[in-house]
Amino acid sequence: MYSKKVIEHFTKPHNYGKMEKADATGEAGNPVCGDLMKIYIKVEGDIIKDIKFETLGCAAAIATSSMITDLAKGKTLDEAMKISNKDVAESLEGLPPIKMHCSNLAADALRDAIEKYKSKKQD
Repeated sequence: MYSKKVIEHFTKPHNYGKMEKADATGEAGNPVCGDLMKIYIKVEGDIIKDIKFETLGCAAAIATSSMITDLAKGKTLDEAMKISNKDVAESLEGLPPIKMHCSNLAADALRDAIEKYKSKKQD
C-alpha cells in the first residue's frame, strides 16, 4: 500500500518537533479525517534556514509533513511557495489515491507559514 519512502518518513520523520521562536507557523487540517499539521519556519534573508513540523494524523500525513520539510529547507521563500502536493507525492514515490489529500495539507501548511511570515514582514 505505501512505498518504502513513505514508510521511512513515517517511522523516522525528518525535522519533527516544535520550534521555539519560529519566525512563522503555518497550519492546515482536514476535519473529515482529523489530520492536523503545523509547520514552523526560521528564515534568514529570504532563505528557509530551519523548518520543523508537528502532525496529528495517519502515516501518510506524517510522511508528507516530513517530506515537505526536506523539500523546503534551504530554499528561498518563493521557491518553497511553488512546492506542490504533486511534488510531495512524487518525492515519496507515490501515495494511495485515498491519501493524496495529505500531500495537499502539507503544501497548504507550508504556504500558510510563508504567507504569515511575509505579512509580518510587511507590518
